[in-house]
Amino acid sequence: MTSRRNFLQTASGAGFAAATLAAFPPSIRRALAIPANNATGTIKDVEHVVILMQENRSFDHYFGTLKGVRGFGDRFTIPMPNDRKVWQQERSTGALLTPYHLDGSTNNAQRADGAHHTWKDSQDAWDHGRMSQWPKHKKDISMGYFKEKEIPFPFALANAFTLCDAYHCSMHTGTDANRSFHLTGTNGPTASGAAFVNNEWDAIDGLPSSANIGYTWKTYAERLEAAGVSWISYQNMPDEWGDNMLGAFQQFRQANLASGFPVSSGGAPGRPYAQTGQALPYHAYNPITDNAANPLYKGVANTLPGTTPEAYLDAFKRDIQAGTLPQVSWMNAPSIYCEHPGPSSPVQGAWFIQEVLDALTANPEVWSKTVLLINFDENDGYFDHVPSPSAPSRNTDRSLAGKSTLSDADMAFEYFDQPAPAGSRVQPAPDGRVYGPGPRVPLYVISPWSRGGWVNSQVFDHTSVLRFLEQRFGVEEPNISPYRRAVCGDLMTAFNFATPNNEALPALNGRATRDAADQLRRAQQALPAMPLPLDMQLPLQASGTRPSRALPYELHTSARTQASGTVDLIFSNTGTQAAVFHVYDKYNLERLPRRYVVESGKSLTDTWNVFQDNLGQYDLWVLGPNGFHRHFKGDTNQIATTQTQPEIRVCYDIANGHVYAEMMNAGTQACTFIITPMAYRTDGPWTAAVEPSATASRHWPLATSGQWYDFAITVENHPGFYRRFAGRVETGRPTVSDPAMATP
Repeated sequence: MTSRRNFLQTASGAGFAAATLAAFPPSIRRALAIPANNATGTIKDVEHVVILMQENRSFDHYFGTLKGVRGFGDRFTIPMPNDRKVWQQERSTGALLTPYHLDGSTNNAQRADGAHHTWKDSQDAWDHGRMSQWPKHKKDISMGYFKEKEIPFPFALANAFTLCDAYHCSMHTGTDANRSFHLTGTNGPTASGAAFVNNEWDAIDGLPSSANIGYTWKTYAERLEAAGVSWISYQNMPDEWGDNMLGAFQQFRQANLASGFPVSSGGAPGRPYAQTGQALPYHAYNPITDNAANPLYKGVANTLPGTTPEAYLDAFKRDIQAGTLPQVSWMNAPSIYCEHPGPSSPVQGAWFIQEVLDALTANPEVWSKTVLLINFDENDGYFDHVPSPSAPSRNTDRSLAGKSTLSDADMAFEYFDQPAPAGSRVQPAPDGRVYGPGPRVPLYVISPWSRGGWVNSQVFDHTSVLRFLEQRFGVEEPNISPYRRAVCGDLMTAFNFATPNNEALPALNGRATRDAADQLRRAQQALPAMPLPLDMQLPLQASGTRPSRALPYELHTSARTQASGTVDLIFSNTGTQAAVFHVYDKYNLERLPRRYVVESGKSLTDTWNVFQDNLGQYDLWVLGPNGFHRHFKGDTNQIATTQTQPEIRVCYDIANGHVYAEMMNAGTQACTFIITPMAYRTDGPWTAAVEPSATASRHWPLATSGQWYDFAITVENHPGFYRRFAGRVETGRPTVSDPAMATP
């Protein structure tokens, strides 16, 4: 084991000034070297799923600079007022603030403050998807981000295994409701129509008399118990920071009392063990005697007892070595290792993750059959630029700003219209706003079936973890709403279960100690706080690609214009997963963006009265998953003026990975289309003359760009007509991330 000094130099450098990790740490190399159990070539080869939810980091905050993910080099982002970039966010003073580097070489980066993250400020910052005043509602620190030199271990995990860059927290709010989605599929019992949005679990006291306080609907742990699937929640209860939401449920608190031990305070403020240094009278979990009293006790018991942080994992390590690791394990890090701004830091979270990975790989047979999922409950308040795939917002008259192919009854679960659930104490009055999904947070998929530095760009949220457990163990969670099931995937695309041991591994070219991580945090805390930059610069992302998993998307958006002054957008989905299309009216950005939820095999049409709004001019900006983009711009008055009525429809040749542009002319005069490649190609432009009431077609093979396309089409003698189409053609085969990401 290396010394504290060596870890500081190897993992982060003396004051972050030395070289960062140029090779994978031993814990990651060991995990990469163990082949997968490939007995059936299916998910059935997974015998253990370990789930560690860390605290309060957004995707851009950690990985905006990482190559090959949808980070700071994203070319298609939310349009902003005055043509500013999405990263130019307005402060409370009216000045603009761009993301700025939390530089640990000169300032306290590891111990930078967090930001606001309650229901109200989260909703105000998101602003129904307009997102132009984030620091005004979240604090200036919300625009801070790390580079690899501050967080080398997370970058190493991403480069070794699979990172999901479209994984979202479940709600636009803080810890409790998001962790409730993670453990129960919902923020309230859907059958009775109740929900909560703000934290209150930390306020529940730890006295035995409080055993009858808390929520009462069924958790997924109880469903596993009833189905005979083994499970446990590992935590050191004197210091689990309120992260184990099972402790907020009456049935678990009563199980604790029935076992003859105090109900946990959930690590309420002021009581965490690691901060007070005083052990509290919690019973060390005994799986035989305590399960006999009430099997739910293992959800809130002191299952990681210990007097030092290293000892917290002793029970976990014993279960692995003894071959008694349950089929499903939830883990809760001690407060100073949970990565929450304030009590913890990224480097300390990295140490804890390393320890979990080392414990699992110490028994190669266990690791060969294990999936380790590491996610974050919410973004804290840190900025992320990707529009959340939330349900359509409501206008002031409660009509939807957008549409959904799901029924009104199915959509009802996505809006705050319900009273607080039984066991709740204080919640705001229902305001009808959309729950989520919320901003992106990281998800590492670490397993022998997900090696190789992949990116997965399918839309997921916290319910996706439960969906993965459903796939493996056959235990359904009925509280997951129809919207989440339609829009958010089940994580299956993040794995190669068929031939995991044939995939190319990343090139392998000191080991972190707990004392070193703690020492680095203390050294950082002695440095001055992060100042705001004087020179506002747009953030940069490393260029390059990474291997990218095949996705279930096959999406289409086309326009239909009328001389009467209307524009229709037609959305259709011939893929296997529902998708959310975001539409921004660039002439009216003060209006709510419209969102369209289109299930597999279905379509929607909506109309813009552009003559009424803009005297016939229109500029509609469409965003979808994994870089799907359409831009429709023009003037309906030109239809009568030029006697041409051009339009474009894009189609895909899935078998060959080609894209087709069908150019149509519904006017009475011939027109000439001009096709200009915007990325991936150096040839062109091309022209196509189309007679009245006729169609011309052109196709492009996309093998050299990894199936990515980006082209614009204009029309001669039809001023202002502009269409742009960009995205990736899915063939069912893996490819690469966007080669044009982070390029000028």
